[in-house]
Amino acid sequence: MKIAYDAKRLFNNNTGLGNYSRTMIDILCEYFPENEYHLYTPKIKNKEYGRLYQANKCCRIINKNSKLFGSLWRSALQSPQMQKDGIDIYHGLSNEITGGLGKRGIKSVVTIHDLAFITFPQMYKAIDRKIYDIKAKKACQNADLIISISKSTENDIIKYYNIAPEKIRTIYQPVNPVYYNKISTEEASRTIAKYNLPTDFMLYVGSINSRKNLLGIVKAMQIVGDNVIPLVVVGNGREYKQEVLNYIAANKMEKKIIFLGGKEITELQALYTMAKLFVYPSFYEGFGLPIVEAMLSDCPVLTSNISSLPEAAGPNSLLADPYSTESIALCMERGLFDTELRKSMIEKGYEYALENFSPKQQAAKVMDVYREIRCPR
Repeated sequence: MKIAYDAKRLFNNNTGLGNYSRTMIDILCEYFPENEYHLYTPKIKNKEYGRLYQANKCCRIINKNSKLFGSLWRSALQSPQMQKDGIDIYHGLSNEITGGLGKRGIKSVVTIHDLAFITFPQMYKAIDRKIYDIKAKKACQNADLIISISKSTENDIIKYYNIAPEKIRTIYQPVNPVYYNKISTEEASRTIAKYNLPTDFMLYVGSINSRKNLLGIVKAMQIVGDNVIPLVVVGNGREYKQEVLNYIAANKMEKKIIFLGGKEITELQALYTMAKLFVYPSFYEGFGLPIVEAMLSDCPVLTSNISSLPEAAGPNSLLADPYSTESIALCMERGLFDTELRKSMIEKGYEYALENFSPKQQAAKVMDVYREIRCPR
C-alpha cells in the first residue's frame, strides 16, 4: 500500500503531536516495511528529522516549501498530488484531514487525540477554539474511519460530534520504543548528578498549563507536610507557570520544587527511572502518555480518576480526585511511604504497560484499520 500522512507536526513539533507522528511512522516502518509511507509537509523546520526520514527506505518526503501557499496546500490542495502519487490511504495524524480526498478515490483515516478545546475551553482563545472545532468536526464527518487514542476520547467524539460508534476505532497512543529498553540505575544516576538533583524526588512531566494541575500538586505537598520529598518539574509554560511560581514563593516552597524545562528522551527516561513517584493529576487528557512512560521505567504512578487517565494508568496506580488537594495528598502519602504498595505498583504497573501498549501491538491495530477501509467487509 501507498499511505500518505499529514507530516507537518512530525517535522516541526518536538513534543506532543510531533512525538505521536514520529512514533507512529517509526513503528509502521519497523513492523510493516513492505508499504510506502509518504510524508506530506509544507515545511521542515527540524533538519535532523528531515535527514532521518529521508534515509528511511520506507518513506518518501513531499515538501511544499512555500510560506505563501504552504498552509492552503496542506488543508485543501494536497489531494491532486496524492492522486498523482498513486496514494491508497491518507491518514491525518492530528485531528484534521486535507480536502478533496473522496472525489479522487483516496480513502482516509483521522486520529483524534482529544477535544480539550470543548471540554476545557478556558485554556484556549475563542478564535482557536472555533478553528480547532471546525477542523476536527469536519475530519470526523468526512474520514472513512476515525482512530481515537482512548475510550474517553471516543466517548467525547460521539457526544460532541454525534458520530456513530461503528465509525471509531480506539487505538492507544504508541509509546516510543526507547522505553521498552530499561536503563541501569548507574546510567540514570549520571543524569541526576548532571542536574544536581536530590536522591529522593517526585516527578511531573508535561506542559505547565491549568489543565495539567501542577498547582494542585504543590498544594497537596503542603498538606503532606515536612516529610514530603522535592518535586522535579519537566516542562515549560507561561502564564500558568508564573501563577505556580508566585504560589511557591508566597509559601516559601522554593527548595521543594525544581524546574528543569524540557528534556531529551534519554534524560527523561533517566528521571522516570530514578523518581520515587510520578505525579500527574490532570483534569483532562486524550490519553496520558507520560503515565505509560513512567510505568515502563519502574516508576509508580499517581494520576486522576477521571477522563482517560485510568485507562493509561491501569488498576494498580493511585487514582486521585484532581479537584481535591486532600485526595491528591492522601495518594501522595501512600505512594511515597507504603513500601509494600510501592513494590506492587512498580511490578504490576510495568506488566500492565507491556501488555496493553507495546509498539508492535499498536502498529498492527493501525494497519488493521488501513486494511479495513481499503477492503471493506
